[in-house]
Amino acid sequence: MQFEKDYIRQENSKLIEIRDEIFEYLDKNIPTKDGNFDFSQNPTLDAKEVYERFFKLDYQARKLRALLGQTYELHKS
Repeated sequence: MQFEKDYIRQENSKLIEIRDEIFEYLDKNIPTKDGNFDFSQNPTLDAKEVYERFFKLDYQARKLRALLGQTYELHKS
């Protein structure tokens, strides 16, 4: 069970890292006003890069969800 906990912890860390990278990208490319994103200037983002970043996040989330479901039998009714 400890191996599974370590593996889950590792995969969760990857998810957090990818999420942080997305927010870093947004922070770098969208101006802020009073601590909030300011879309009034209609900033342009590279759609391909946004999609690639989101896909990595989604993939990692689905991977972790499946792992947790198998480990803790969350999919059984």
